[in-house]
Amino acid sequence: MTQKANLIKNSTNVCENNAYFKLFGKVCALLLLVVVFTAGCNKDSSNPEPNPPLSAKQAANAPFVNHNISPEPINLRTSGNFTILTETGISTTGVTSIIGDIGVSPIAATAITGFGLIKDASNQFSYTPIVTGKVYAANYAPPTPSKMTTAVSDMKTAFTTANGLTYPAPKVQMYAGDISGRTLQPGLYKWSTGVLITNVGVTLSGGPNDIWVFQIAQNLTVNNSAIITLAGGAQAKNVFWVVSGKATLGTTVNFSGNILSKTLISLNTGATVKGKLLAQTAVTLIANSVHP
Repeated sequence: MTQKANLIKNSTNVCENNAYFKLFGKVCALLLLVVVFTAGCNKDSSNPEPNPPLSAKQAANAPFVNHNISPEPINLRTSGNFTILTETGISTTGVTSIIGDIGVSPIAATAITGFGLIKDASNQFSYTPIVTGKVYAANYAPPTPSKMTTAVSDMKTAFTTANGLTYPAPKVQMYAGDISGRTLQPGLYKWSTGVLITNVGVTLSGGPNDIWVFQIAQNLTVNNSAIITLAGGAQAKNVFWVVSGKATLGTTVNFSGNILSKTLISLNTGATVKGKLLAQTAVTLIANSVHP
């Protein structure tokens, strides 16, 4: 009888143990499923599917993203009130058109030739049919002499400041000075030589607030028919060609940007400029169009 009771008790214990192991197995299986599911989710989140490439139309309409650091705009101060400003003279032949004021100092108005100047009754400025604006010279009635002295001083300060920029780090000797056919992003560029743009032109690509400063230790030469193309919303007023030698634009050149020259700025027949011409010597024109 006792043996029978023990057998029943043992059978009960076995059943209980089996039930325990079954429950334990189910729990383990459930935990394993949770681990596998979590690992799969982590894998998906850490290795997402790549975005499909942009179509040609999407790429063309995508906004410009500037990965460069632009310099600060060059402060022209009062010299920025002039489309053309020089120290030793402005001359023109042929049918020239200028929008904005022009002026010379410390030289007198006799150094402004080919314009057919008509002096205003105030004697403070002149006007001419080929200039949509006023013409100033150092020998006109006050306050013009003081105004012109300040403007020329500001022009020289702007040149010195622009030529002395070191931030952002300049891109030095790019393409050995021949930037023809290149696309240049915003930034500071520096050459110890001259810079050449052949008839294939150059493209400046950036946004409407981006700045280009080109520090050129020698001459800037732009060959006949070259075009300075502005892309992506770039604006001529934000482009500064800082030329320690002379700047020469060939026939029918389409030029964009402000030229700050230590010496001569020379435009050949039919060249057009969207920008300002600020020269510490002279500007010579031959049937040109210049407007800011």
